Amino acid sequence: MLHEDLMLLFINQQNGRLHADSSSVENALAGAVLIELVNSGRVDFEPNGKKLQVVDPTPLKNQLLQESVSRLNKPMKSQPAVERLRKSLRDNVIADLEGRGVVRVEPRTVLGIFPAKSYPIVKEAVSDDVRKAVGEVALGYRGADARTGPLITLLYAVNTLHKVFDGDKREMKRRAKEIAAGNWAGDAVRRAVEAIQGGVTAAATAAASGE
Repeated sequence: MLHEDLMLLFINQQNGRLHADSSSVENALAGAVLIELVNSGRVDFEPNGKKLQVVDPTPLKNQLLQESVSRLNKPMKSQPAVERLRKSLRDNVIADLEGRGVVRVEPRTVLGIFPAKSYPIVKEAVSDDVRKAVGEVALGYRGADARTGPLITLLYAVNTLHKVFDGDKREMKRRAKEIAAGNWAGDAVRRAVEAIQGGVTAAATAAASGE
C-alpha cells in the first residue's frame, strides 16, 4: 500500500533510523493515506474542489484506512485533513509492517538519554522493490506511474527526496517538481494529489514554525 511503501522509503536500510524528522514523516504519511482514500472512492472533493469529504461510507478492509475515514467526520480542506490524520500514524503504519514481518522495532536512546526507536528492515526484498522503483524515477531513468508519482510527490512536499536517495539535490528537486505536476495519473486523481500535496506542504511548514 502507498503509505507502507512511503514508510519503507523513510527508513534507512543500514541502521533502521528515519531519514527525516517525525513531523515530516507523519505529514507525508497522512498525504499518502488521503490519496489512497481518494483512489478507493471513499473520499472526494466537494464539487467546488475546496474541501475533502467522505462520499462512500462502505467499510474498508484495511483497518488503518478505515480508522482514517472515521477521522474525516466533516468536510475539510487538505491541510486540516492532513493534520487530523497524522496523529499516531507513523506508529500505526510501523505496527502494520511489523505485523507482516517486514520490519522489527528496537528501542534506542539519543545522546544516551532520550528514548527513541529504530526500525531495522527484516524483509529486505520488500524494501528493495519500492526503493528501486522510486529511485529509478527520481534519478530520471524512467517515467513516473500511479505508484511512483505520488511517492515522489509526497517526498518532495516535505523536502526529503534528497535524504532518501543519493544524487544531485538540485536535479532531483527539479525532477520531483516536474513529476508532481506530471501526467502519470488521470485528471481527477492528479488534481486531488496536487491539493493534498499543498496540504502536506502547508502542514509541514506550520509544524516547522511551531504553529
